[in-house]
Amino acid sequence: MGGRAVRIGNCSGFYGDRLQAAREMVEGGPIDVLTGDYLAELTMLILWKARQKDPGAGYAKTFLTQIEQVLGTCLDRGIRIVSNAGGLNPAGLAAELAALAERLGLHPRIAYVDGDDLVDRLGELQAAGHAFAHLDTGRKLADAGVRPVSANAYLGAWGITEALRADADLVVTGRVTDASVVVGPAAWWHGWSREDVDIHDKIAGAMAAGHVIECGPQATGGNYAFFEEVTDRRYPGFPIAEVDADGSSVITKHEGTGGLVSVGTVTAQLLYEIAEPAYLGPDAVAHFDTLELAQDGEHRVRIRGARGSAPTDQLKVALNYEGGYRNTMTLVLTGNRIEEKAAWASQQLTELLGGRDRFAEFDLQLLRFDHPDAATNAEATAHLRVTVKDPDRRKVGRAFSNTTMELALGGYPGFHTTTPPSAESAYGVYWPTLIPADEVAHRVTLPDGDVRTIPHSAVTGSAPEPVTSRAHLAPVGGPTRRLPFGTIAGARSGDKGGNANIGVWTRTDDEYAWLRWYLSVERVRELLPEAVDLQVYRHELPNLRAVNIVVVGILGAGVASATRPDPQAKGLGEYLRSRLVDIPESLLTG
Repeated sequence: MGGRAVRIGNCSGFYGDRLQAAREMVEGGPIDVLTGDYLAELTMLILWKARQKDPGAGYAKTFLTQIEQVLGTCLDRGIRIVSNAGGLNPAGLAAELAALAERLGLHPRIAYVDGDDLVDRLGELQAAGHAFAHLDTGRKLADAGVRPVSANAYLGAWGITEALRADADLVVTGRVTDASVVVGPAAWWHGWSREDVDIHDKIAGAMAAGHVIECGPQATGGNYAFFEEVTDRRYPGFPIAEVDADGSSVITKHEGTGGLVSVGTVTAQLLYEIAEPAYLGPDAVAHFDTLELAQDGEHRVRIRGARGSAPTDQLKVALNYEGGYRNTMTLVLTGNRIEEKAAWASQQLTELLGGRDRFAEFDLQLLRFDHPDAATNAEATAHLRVTVKDPDRRKVGRAFSNTTMELALGGYPGFHTTTPPSAESAYGVYWPTLIPADEVAHRVTLPDGDVRTIPHSAVTGSAPEPVTSRAHLAPVGGPTRRLPFGTIAGARSGDKGGNANIGVWTRTDDEYAWLRWYLSVERVRELLPEAVDLQVYRHELPNLRAVNIVVVGILGAGVASATRPDPQAKGLGEYLRSRLVDIPESLLTG
């Protein structure tokens, strides 16, 4: 430990990711730490539902399958395992891991981190004056009249570090930040101390590395905009972060695995699901606009230059509550006069259902992908997507979907649906908020049973003000050609609650000069009609040749309740890249 970089390999980007990834990471080459990310805002709701059926559940069960495949090898090789797979029940997962190890005849030292779960304390905390105001709307939780079923603060990395310093072989956590499962091992390996004069820079660098590898193969060629650069089309190898003592890192993958690690693939992942370049965490604020990337060999990209500052005295909290019930039916429209058919279907269905106001929410979308004089029947179709929501499950269950089928013989010509009538399903609503850090007990239970409380940072600061100015940008002149925006601009998009981010970047300085000038907030609204009436924020990251766009509220109340066909905005960046724009010919190479 200490002298060389610590090699941290990822084996999961979400709950349900590739099961074989842990074995492939452990057996594919040398690593020091195996880690995986299993938690998202939606996952906490899924785990809560699992606990309603089985109070002993609430963790990522697939993690147990992965660990069964690799635990013996990890112990033999001294590979530590760190994961947030504990979800809502890290103590329960630790117990299951101990039982698994006993069945295998193994004796790992197991620790777990908890204290993030606040759901049983919400009443007490509200009585003490904590409003739990929604981060985007400012609405107080009490005014919403809802009862959250999960409430988890985002803890930092020092509990993980403490467990590893107590010689834990395996550390599982509840809701820590995604990057904490990398920051914690880096601090342990290199002996970082909170008193180090440059500790926030070190943590910021490790946060960047953690942010890159936490989504698995998205850093190694998966979902990459310029996918023509990925010449090895095998399933991408999962990423490895080699974190140095100063917090700088190299992102790579095992030799002989598929995919690509390039400045572009790492840029794309750095921009994924962020807002301001000042990336807030419980242990530091990482200023992503200070990061510098450089190719450091084949499938090796160095991240350096990270600057960090003190964290705030607040922790982010993810609340989820039950929103009610929903159902969706999709009507297929074929051939000519699509708009007239859709209007007729909407009128008939509304009448048959007793009016739109009968439901808490009635959403109707006409999705056009039909072609005139289409070569095939399928290419001549459009979809009319009808979604209803209500607290009363009876309204939106078969009463809704069966009524939809009454149009089968009495509606527009060519009526059919994509699915048979369906039952209702429950949906949840995400509520992001803050809590003072000193209200949260960050605990670690060590392998010997000792329980320690991890204090929040003694040095705190204010959240940096975002810089969004486009002052002094000169237009790029010369003749232009009308081409897809993605001809020169890459993009990666994703969700943050009800908001979507689109990180847009270019590959040359000249392209970036044009991008900075061209991609204004007004232009975003022009290119994305869904955003025309929404708040749009724009942030520049010059070192990455990137502009990050945040569209507030485009996903409604979050993925679990969104009615968009793409509820997590995964395709929004590719839609933006498809829009025709006027690109200077001087930027085109062919």
